Amino acid sequence: MIDKNAIFKIKTPAEFESLALEVFKFQFENNRVYRSFCDLLYIHPTDVKTSNDIPFLPIQFFKTRDVLSTKDAIETTFTSSGTTGSATSKHHVTDLKIYKQSFNKGFEHFYGNIEDYVILGLLPSYLEREGSSLIYMVDAMISKSKHAESGFYLDNISELKDTIIKLDAEGKKILLIGVSFALLDLVEMHQFNLKNTIIMETGGMKGRRKELIREELHKQLKAGFGTKEIHSEYGMTELLSQAYSQGHGVFKCPSWMKVLTRDTEDALTINTSEKAGGINVIDLTNINSCSFIATQDLGRVNPDGSFEVIGRFDNSDIRGCNLMVL
Repeated sequence: MIDKNAIFKIKTPAEFESLALEVFKFQFENNRVYRSFCDLLYIHPTDVKTSNDIPFLPIQFFKTRDVLSTKDAIETTFTSSGTTGSATSKHHVTDLKIYKQSFNKGFEHFYGNIEDYVILGLLPSYLEREGSSLIYMVDAMISKSKHAESGFYLDNISELKDTIIKLDAEGKKILLIGVSFALLDLVEMHQFNLKNTIIMETGGMKGRRKELIREELHKQLKAGFGTKEIHSEYGMTELLSQAYSQGHGVFKCPSWMKVLTRDTEDALTINTSEKAGGINVIDLTNINSCSFIATQDLGRVNPDGSFEVIGRFDNSDIRGCNLMVL
């Protein structure tokens, strides 16, 4: 068995590499869906010498299969929003404690103690449905916050505006985490000049507005909130970890998570340069599902391991992965 506590004790790239290989072998042996996928590619643990050799499971499998590496009871199932008529992803979670450790330790690594912040959640599209891993995370952060003003906002945007102005003027540290369209709605209602507030967008217009490129979105939000930077969170239903950007759309991962890119013409080849490609994620906290995910995002990895998201694949199937429909 893998020592789950070791995931959060990783200090060096060598320790990450060693544990990633260990998790790959464990999931190859215990995850029926992932094993079938590896078998289709004729890849066996004896062929895998480095993390770059590990096969990455196309994210679509979470829509059609139960991706599990354990027979433990399922504690909850996180689901994606999905567009009308499309299948939704389902991430079965057998150990919520790991998820809680992941988002608590990840946030604290980049931002410090959650208790120091007033946490304001502006996530209407997520609140309006069940099964959101983002809502679960923000709700836990609100509970951990030592401030009575922390909470979710749905349609009461006017009240949120007044709360932000009051708390920011009082010098309280505020984290406003919101979906893009709702943040734009807020700054169209009121022009802010904030000094103590972090604005963190979680992406997505959710069909409410025209999609904007990141630079344009952040330009509008910076002007509207009066802040120097707009922060971002990179997470998804199929992952139990988050990467954070503290400005300029450059994301950094906690020590148990790593992003690579794959060649857009050959899904099995990992880019070894800063060339743009499909984003692959190693998330070791996915120990009970699958830690090696090929997403539908396009991005670029910088020499220091940070990464940028530059778009999404146009087609619903990741090119080069059609043979992998089990």
